[in-house]
Amino acid sequence: MKKKGRGRTSRQRRRKSFGTSELSKVSESHKSEFIELRKWLKERKFEDHNLRPTRFSGTGRGLMAVQSLQPGELIISLPEKCLLTTDTVIKSYLGDYITKWTPPISPLLALCAFLISEKHAGNKSPWKPYLDVLPKTYTCLVCLEPRVVRLLPTPLKMKAQEQRTQVQELFVSSRRFFSSLQSLFTEDVEHIFHYNAFLWAWCTINTRTVYMKQARKECLSAEPDVYALAPYLDLLNHSPRVQVKAAFNEETHCYEIRTTSSCKKYEELFICYGPHDNHRLLLEYGFVAIDNPHSAVYTSIDNLVDHLPSLDTQMNKKISLLGEHGFSENLTFGWDGPSWRLLTALKLLCLEADEFTCWKKVLLGEVISSTNEWKSLVLSRKICIYHIEEAKTALQKISHMKAEEATLKDQLTLIENLWIEELKLLQVSADILETMHQETT
Repeated sequence: MKKKGRGRTSRQRRRKSFGTSELSKVSESHKSEFIELRKWLKERKFEDHNLRPTRFSGTGRGLMAVQSLQPGELIISLPEKCLLTTDTVIKSYLGDYITKWTPPISPLLALCAFLISEKHAGNKSPWKPYLDVLPKTYTCLVCLEPRVVRLLPTPLKMKAQEQRTQVQELFVSSRRFFSSLQSLFTEDVEHIFHYNAFLWAWCTINTRTVYMKQARKECLSAEPDVYALAPYLDLLNHSPRVQVKAAFNEETHCYEIRTTSSCKKYEELFICYGPHDNHRLLLEYGFVAIDNPHSAVYTSIDNLVDHLPSLDTQMNKKISLLGEHGFSENLTFGWDGPSWRLLTALKLLCLEADEFTCWKKVLLGEVISSTNEWKSLVLSRKICIYHIEEAKTALQKISHMKAEEATLKDQLTLIENLWIEELKLLQVSADILETMHQETT
């Protein structure tokens, strides 16, 4: 978190390791919002003596271990009454309105409506201590300026645009339900349930909920009801290098997290949101993980074909076969070089006319000829270099834009971090491909 009010979705992962010096962290447990949050949690039977809200130089606001934690140790056990789920919403003043509404609204929309309503209630909301520590703004791609989104790698840009459209359509389709809540408010509901408020609520749920499957409710649609907002617990930051066990304990009626690795005293405690690459992290959570072992750079069939001779009369058939057998997507470069799927697709595309009947063997991973192996490696390296140049060009554009548009600096820095990570990965892949090429000649 770079500024007060920004949450884990705006934190820039800038450290090479997760060790932290005394000068790079400042306790925030004395701040009024955390004092109030702890009082509120204590009323709900939750007390914590292992962790302390702290601002870290590399990750922003997080939780610091105040004592050494061992593998398997229970680090957080949050009582059910602290969790905000659709059960909370249905039991609230919104319950009757949701129950009577047809067709049933989704669990996601029910939670959005509750968050917007409670935030509007201000000091009157029983959830105020939690709402006060939530981010005021988010850096998910759906929140960024369109001209910043256009600087993204093409595959991620398309996903970001699709996500924006989905959120906008959900808002538009929800306006009739929001209007039905007018009797709860003296102010016009259009001034309460506006798009920016909806976007804030949607991002809060998308970035901060834990997975917790709920029993099916007849008053809600059949969409998965798996969201639970977990106050305090949601201050834990992500690291792709740690593992935890997290689940709702039916016996204790608490949401529990156990670490599978140790954490030293006064170090930041991390959890893992999942084995996500940086595209997924930026799209869903609004940050980039430095040296993320799950990172990948995506290429496309069109890019592959653009680097092949245009005289291949069998090209359309080859592309069709790749699509039919699931080799037209998730073609990537990683820290260990081109993926097996990418190399396999290239081997099929590089088949000579007299080798074409062997296409099934290619998809099964068999070697067709030394020439085919060599050509696919050469082509893979060309495509890798193409993406390297693409990343360098994007970084130049971002640098110029940062100099000209100061108001977009934070958003541009976020996209810049992604391209820097992609460039590092591609350079590693290029070196691996060069070694592989030398070994085949």
